[in-house]
Amino acid sequence: MDAVGGDVSDAASLTPDVSDSTSSPADLLVRGATLLATCDDAGTELAGGWVAIRDGVIAAIGTGPEPEATEVLDATGCLVTPGLVNTHHHLYQNLTRCLVTDGTLFEWLTGLYPVWAGIDEEAAYLSAWVGLAELALSGTTTSTDHLYVAPRGAGDLWGAEIRAAGEVGMRFHPARGSMTRSVKDGGLPPDSVVQDDDEVLADSERLVAAFHDPSPGAMVRVALAPCSPFSVSPSLMARTAELAERLDVRLHTHLAEDADEDTYCLETFGRRPVDQFDEVGWLTDRSWVAHCLFPDDGEIARLGAAGVGVAHCPSSNSVLGNERICPVSDLRPAGAPVGLGCDGSSSNDIASLWVEARHAMMLGRVRGGPTGMSARQVLTMATRDGARCLGRDGEIGQLTPGAVADLAVWPQTGPAFAGALTDPVAAWLRCGPTVARHTVVAGRPVVRDGVVTAPGIDDVLARHRLAATRLQGLVR
Repeated sequence: MDAVGGDVSDAASLTPDVSDSTSSPADLLVRGATLLATCDDAGTELAGGWVAIRDGVIAAIGTGPEPEATEVLDATGCLVTPGLVNTHHHLYQNLTRCLVTDGTLFEWLTGLYPVWAGIDEEAAYLSAWVGLAELALSGTTTSTDHLYVAPRGAGDLWGAEIRAAGEVGMRFHPARGSMTRSVKDGGLPPDSVVQDDDEVLADSERLVAAFHDPSPGAMVRVALAPCSPFSVSPSLMARTAELAERLDVRLHTHLAEDADEDTYCLETFGRRPVDQFDEVGWLTDRSWVAHCLFPDDGEIARLGAAGVGVAHCPSSNSVLGNERICPVSDLRPAGAPVGLGCDGSSSNDIASLWVEARHAMMLGRVRGGPTGMSARQVLTMATRDGARCLGRDGEIGQLTPGAVADLAVWPQTGPAFAGALTDPVAAWLRCGPTVARHTVVAGRPVVRDGVVTAPGIDDVLARHRLAATRLQGLVR
């Protein structure tokens, strides 16, 4: 829906029996929005809308008379959207921001792998805590994380991240990454951060058993995520796909990110990256991939037909000077869900999905002209399509009764929004920059009035600084 607001019938169709929704107070009411963008199937937008939440789930939405609630968040002067979904990240990298600022992807990785060899369980916990808090401030309610370095003796890095996510209150999809090809095998990382195939698979199964929750509304779901088709053995890629099928979890990896990857795969495997991806059993709707800048037309059609999701990471790709722009406007019609990702905080350096959304709109227009990408298309990518990438379509990424109560409240007041009177969704990306006034996950504010609600942030930041200082070798 391109017009601002929806009519009363739109609201009524999304609201259960009023007597049911108001018989007891809601746990939380978000009220008074300038516009409520539901991101439902019809793209319904409600001027003056409200959202009632009970037991972590959206109980009702509507306009006009509001139900009683135990707690109220005021959205006056604000756009309310579903919480944003971050489909690709490397949280540990915020320990090494701006450390290697120039170079190609492979040069950047080669420079940083020896530094990341010093990551331990404490560093993983602190980087996840800080990174997820930063994401929450940008209106993100669900985030993945692709942690693929495994220094020997470092402890349970993925368990540490999951603990941090629980403390911040974020919905979390950790991806158990891995690398098995070190420098001696023709890969990029040092021996100290790679593992053998059996070790990777055994720990992947352990993490799924310990933390993965397949139930509706789950706060933690685990994916299996070898770093890339060229950083692990073809055998591990194939065995990981088989394990994911048996455990019914999702698959994630980098794919077609850089021109050097084409060269590497052709020289090593005798085929292009997408062909290698298919060869090892990953061309399936269980998979979503990061970047995907270099597929040709035939490969786009194959990815779309298989339903492979794509995490578009516009800022990271721009910082690293990639010569291509992700072909979003071709992938989506082909059938591939395209979400947004921040990518690593050593390439992008900013963990803000709002920044990614704005950048995606701009790059879409660079590639396709002034009508090449609209704010509403980007909002859909940042919410519903991100949910599809994670296998949670209809559960997260939209404001409809029965969906989880994840939402963001975006202020549109002050000098940056002066004169932006007609279209709050367009203003969301065209004006700003902005951060969320409130971010709600499972019906609980994780950001309230622009402040992270989890206690202890100052202590975590102080400890993070010490860990980053040690890791970067500034103190011996």
